[in-house]
Parts: sequence; C-alpha cells; structure tokens
Amino acid sequence: MFIVLLRFSANKDQAGQFTDGHKDWIDRGFADGVFLMVGSLQPSSGGGILAHNTTLQDLERRVGADPFVAENVVDAEIIELSPAKADERLGFLVA
Repeated sequence: MFIVLLRFSANKDQAGQFTDGHKDWIDRGFADGVFLMVGSLQPSSGGGILAHNTTLQDLERRVGADPFVAENVVDAEIIELSPAKADERLGFLVA
C-alpha cells in the first residue's frame, strides 16, 4: 500500500491549466484499480492518494505521468506502508 502526497510547489498558480488532465489521470488510477481514495491536503496545500495493487516502480511511473507532477505544479512524495493490522473492512490491504 502507498500514500502519495502531492504538495503544491511554487508553480501552484498554474494548476488551472492542467486541472482537466489531472482529473483524467485520477480517473485512470481508479479505473485501473490502483487508487483507493483521493483527497485534498488541508489547508489547501495539495492532495493525497491511497494506492494499492501496484509496485513502487509502477506507481512512480504513474505519478510521473500526472500533469501536475510533469508541469511542476506539485512535488510528489510516495510513502510505502506495509499494513500489519486493519479493520476488517480493510482486510484486503493486509492480505
């Protein structure tokens, strides 16, 4: 499982130009079964993604293809988490 942090960079003001592409990129992540959840980092500092069912190398490529990352609107950080225990509703993450 991975946590992807997308923190706004100095080019944050360019986000509007790439928002449609970023949204399409998010939709592909869900369609491919990699993204579990996306949301905003508060207060207005970027976004976060929970990802699974992928390798670090593949996720790095996927994140690099995000228009926000490619155009330096955000700085990306990928954190790998090895779940050891979870609520039963999230048991698939521990398997």
